[in-house]
Amino acid sequence: MRKIFVMCLAIVMVVACKSKSATATRLDRGTQVALKGNWTLSKVVFPGSDYIKINAFDLADSKCFVGSQWKFISNNNKGEFALNQGNCPAYSSPITWFINDEGKFVMKILDESKAKKVKEGYVLTVANVTDSSFELIDTANVGGKSVQVVYQFVRN
Repeated sequence: MRKIFVMCLAIVMVVACKSKSATATRLDRGTQVALKGNWTLSKVVFPGSDYIKINAFDLADSKCFVGSQWKFISNNNKGEFALNQGNCPAYSSPITWFINDEGKFVMKILDESKAKKVKEGYVLTVANVTDSSFELIDTANVGGKSVQVVYQFVRN
């Protein structure tokens, strides 16, 4: 009887300590609707940004994203973005995205694939949402230290 109790207690502890996935939570529809529309990524800020290059979204240097155009459609969680910075690779892609109730922006870059076939994506924090601007905050490893990369958007 005692072994069964200890075993049940161990199972409860394992289940209770299981980490929550960013995709396994409820949606924040209000914030999603606030982001609906066309946006320009106006600025990328992080400590040492004048000297350090960060490869944003595994595509290009973060500075290449300044001036990029983004479109978010909240009713079907689709969208797209396009890089248009000189001296940077031209790139555009459809995306699928949502914001969970923990304030996390979850995005997949589709690259002509269906969303269910894309197994990896990006999880960023949404901050400072207003009618005309918002920020996405990512964490990057620079020299063994975690730094926050802030992507600042303005409404078109």
